[in-house]
Amino acid sequence: MPARRSKPLTRWEPFPFLVLLVLLLLTGIVRPDWPPVLFWALVVLIVAAAGWLVAVLVRSGRTANPDQWGDLSTLDGLDVVDAPRRERQVRSVVPVEDANRHQPAIELARLHGGAEQPAVLVPRASRWLSRRYRVGVQLVGGDRPRHAGFLGRAAEERWLELLDGLRERGRYVRVPAIVTGASRPHGVELDLSGLEALEGSQASG
Repeated sequence: MPARRSKPLTRWEPFPFLVLLVLLLLTGIVRPDWPPVLFWALVVLIVAAAGWLVAVLVRSGRTANPDQWGDLSTLDGLDVVDAPRRERQVRSVVPVEDANRHQPAIELARLHGGAEQPAVLVPRASRWLSRRYRVGVQLVGGDRPRHAGFLGRAAEERWLELLDGLRERGRYVRVPAIVTGASRPHGVELDLSGLEALEGSQASG
């Protein structure tokens, strides 16, 4: 099955709010001469939408690992697959996108885990209010995982099917990472060379 590229509309965070808002706006055009069945049908829909909204809010407050945005709280209980660096004459690394938005987390990860540390790749991660799924990057060299950004688009296109297929089986890939810069702004670079061997083992398996 092809990897999901975006959230279903019903799982998009603002969708229940929008449905309830539209239904409430419809109450403004209800006329006294409308058949009662239409009025009560609208009331039932509003109550159902309000119940759905409450259920979504309750569900979003529950602890999941990874959570609905792809952030990890711990590695405990996760099936993590290592993709170690492959020796090459020329080292190839991939920069992490949106690292500028996560400077405090990256700085803490560097403080606790050093400049060179592992990172776990989490497919079906996303930013708040975005429907697009991305591959999240969680630095895990310190005392707990910290979100550093997302895999770049070119690397995502190359490895999404492999990473998403592993997630379907409850498995997440850990790769070497380097936090660049002695002070802000920090960057994060990933060595994805080990994914080739992992892809080969998955294909033969």
